Amino acid sequence: MTTAPSTTAPGRVWFITGASRGLGQAFARAALDAGDRVVATARNIATIEELATKHEGRVLALPLDVTDRTAVFAAVTTAVEHFGRLDIVVNNAGTLTMGMVEEFAEAEARAQFETNFFGALWVSQAVLPQLRAQGSGHVVQVSSIAALGGFPSTGMYSASKFALEGMSEALSMEAAQYGVKVSIIQPGGYWTDLYTSARSTTPLDAYVPLRTELEKQWSEGSVDSEPRLAAEALMKLVDSENPPLRLLLGSMVYDLAFDISQQRMQTWAGWEQVSRAAEHAVPAPSGPPAEGGGN
Repeated sequence: MTTAPSTTAPGRVWFITGASRGLGQAFARAALDAGDRVVATARNIATIEELATKHEGRVLALPLDVTDRTAVFAAVTTAVEHFGRLDIVVNNAGTLTMGMVEEFAEAEARAQFETNFFGALWVSQAVLPQLRAQGSGHVVQVSSIAALGGFPSTGMYSASKFALEGMSEALSMEAAQYGVKVSIIQPGGYWTDLYTSARSTTPLDAYVPLRTELEKQWSEGSVDSEPRLAAEALMKLVDSENPPLRLLLGSMVYDLAFDISQQRMQTWAGWEQVSRAAEHAVPAPSGPPAEGGGN
C-alpha cells in the first residue's frame, strides 16, 4: 500500500467505503473509467489492490472497518494527505441481518446499526472539515429500498437505513451553507452478495407460518440488475449541478415509493380530524409542568 502523495493529473477524488465488492466496487470502477481518482476502502482490500495495479497512481487502497471511529478519521487524513483533497464521498459499506424484530439479540441489533448507521456517521463527520474548508464536495449515502418501509424479516435493517436517512436530511441542510451537497440513493435489487452474505437470527417457532409464506414468495425468484447500472446512475447524480436529496434506483423501487407514499397520504387524510383535534395552541403555562406532560 502506497501512501506517498500522488503526482497524477488532477481529477475528482472519491472516498468509497465497502469498495471491495458489489455496488461499492462498481462505483469505484465507474469513477476510474471517468478519469477520476479513488480512495477505496474495505475490511478486505485484496480485490481493491487489483484495481490499484491496473490504475497505477489513481487508486489508494485502505483497509478500514467503518465501525472504528478512530480508524475512520485516520483513513480520511491519509486520503487527504495522499491526494490533496476529497470531492465525492460514498458511504456504501453495509451489512444485513435477517430476522423478525422479536428474535434479535441485543448484540445483533447493535451490530446492524454499527455499520449501516454509525459507520456512515463517522465517515460523514470525518470528511466534513475537509469539505467545508474546500467549500465544495458531495456526500452520497447509500440507503435502500428498505428505507421506504419496514418489511417482515428485514425490520432491523430498515431501522438502520431509516436512521441513516434522518441523519442525512439534517446533514444536507447543515452542510449546504458551505457548498457541500448531500444525496441519498435508494437502490432496489442488484446482483451483489448482500443477501448471500447476510446473517440470520435464531428463529422462533411462532414465526414459522410467516417464514413459510415469505419463502414461498422468494421462491418465485427475482430478477435483479447489474451493479453497473447503479454506477451509471451515480455518475449522473454526481455530475449534476443540482443533485436531488434522494434518488430512487430501479423501476421496482420507484413504483414502490409511490405506492407507499400514496397509502400513507390516504391514511393521513382518513384520520385528518383526529390529527387536527390533537393540537390547539395555548399560552405557555406558568408554574411547574403537570406530571406526565410533554414528549
